[in-house]
Amino acid sequence: MSIGQSLFAATLAGTLALAVSPAASQTLRYANQGDLKSLDPYTLNESTTHAHLGHVYQGLTARDKDLKIIPALAESWETPEPTRWRFHLRKGVKFHNGDPFTADDVVFSADRVRKKGSNMQTRLAADVKVVKVDDYTVDFVLPSPNPILHNAWDVWYIMDKKWAEENNVVDPTPVAATTPSYASLHENGTGPFIIESHQPGVKTVFKANPNYWGKVEGNLKEIIFTPIASDATRVAALLSGEVDVIEPVPIQDISRVDSSPNAQVLKGPELRTIFIGFDQMRDELLYSNIKGKNPFKDARVREAFYKAIDIELIKTRVMRGLSTPSALMIAPELFALSKSFTRPKFDPDGAKKLLTEAGYPDGFEVTMDCPNDRYVNDAAICQAVVGMLARIGVKINLLAQPKAQYFAKVLKQGGYQTSFYLLGWTPSTMDSHNVLYDIMGCRDDAKSSRGEANLGGYCNKEFDTITDKVLVETDPEKRNQLIKEAYEIGMKDWSYIPLHQQALAWGVSKKVNLPQRADNLVMFHWATKKE
Repeated sequence: MSIGQSLFAATLAGTLALAVSPAASQTLRYANQGDLKSLDPYTLNESTTHAHLGHVYQGLTARDKDLKIIPALAESWETPEPTRWRFHLRKGVKFHNGDPFTADDVVFSADRVRKKGSNMQTRLAADVKVVKVDDYTVDFVLPSPNPILHNAWDVWYIMDKKWAEENNVVDPTPVAATTPSYASLHENGTGPFIIESHQPGVKTVFKANPNYWGKVEGNLKEIIFTPIASDATRVAALLSGEVDVIEPVPIQDISRVDSSPNAQVLKGPELRTIFIGFDQMRDELLYSNIKGKNPFKDARVREAFYKAIDIELIKTRVMRGLSTPSALMIAPELFALSKSFTRPKFDPDGAKKLLTEAGYPDGFEVTMDCPNDRYVNDAAICQAVVGMLARIGVKINLLAQPKAQYFAKVLKQGGYQTSFYLLGWTPSTMDSHNVLYDIMGCRDDAKSSRGEANLGGYCNKEFDTITDKVLVETDPEKRNQLIKEAYEIGMKDWSYIPLHQQALAWGVSKKVNLPQRADNLVMFHWATKKE
């Protein structure tokens, strides 16, 4: 299989079997547990945000229903030489305000996405030179070959240079910004929908773009998004017909929705891995009763935490069977040699012994950061972890909060203010290198984007050396062996605690036909609805 193509089409859930025929003007109402905080496409590297903004913004590439890379704002591309990629841009495309799309916008977007404040810096390395050849041709010049350069560009959305300059949004809006920028409240993309109004925390209204350059499969003319944090309220809205689609369906309500006459749950495997991380960088934890040192710098403590967590209990009690326990920081569909790895066994007695050996016979106290509206049963998972770690003498002070506040605190722009945390990650490239570089790479905020999502600062230089070899290796078998070697180092270091891949669960009206992708991006330009 070639790198950058779909590696797992067979794992994707099919579309709803209900056949619907396109109709006249259609409005679809959608509710999610989380909010759309910012319309700036570089503020937050999060799949739900990417999905919302993917209706109005576009990248040079896109992904189809099977996650195969396809042309978007670039009609085609080639590599005239191993370190040069040439992209031929689509002509006749206009931004929503009427400005023409040209190479200048690509060069501008390449600069903006790499600026301070962007949460999307890993989409394009700082040492890549972006050169305008002519109005509709752009070269990307690399210091070394990168066969997966464009794999994550479907959600690197291109912005209008002129519009950004006119509205004083040349710089990205940081996720921790307390004052919204013009770009966080307004959009100007090239996509099939226009945002008519945006009230953060209340409602966002999308209208079909009458001047869209492409062809839209669906028949929707309007999408109304409303954040509904309450599980019970969200499900009630679906069952009553007040909304047409909800995401996610709470696990405990799946059978109830499936047995209703007017809605059903669209289920499938998801490629996101939920995991737990530790602050391994600071000499003293920000939030702990241990002063003068950092317990998580000791691998025995990290191993103890890992072995104290009963992943099967989380699967059966918290996730009700709708999760796949993971030994790795990546879904098995995305790494051919994943079966070579086995998750260490639950061993609370061994964990307690390790803590004693590390000098903490009575345990210690630490705060755990956790979102409560981002992943399936996220707060419940964290609460279960609190109880499990209590058995080995560790007191966890759980700070569970909405994702807007959570991300503003723990991400780079917030200063990585966390000691112990839960996070989920879907590799944007659908490839292990993204995990090895973004999540597990040594953090060097001043020199590169490596480790940008490595909130706890895990670092192993040997690991990074292998990661760099993975990037340039074009032989699939040799590349997989390098990836395997890197994951082995990460496991030996007890770098993270991978938990599981959660299952997709979208509640969908039987009037709606909606394809489901394993990256959990809910894309409505494919949707059709009948009355």
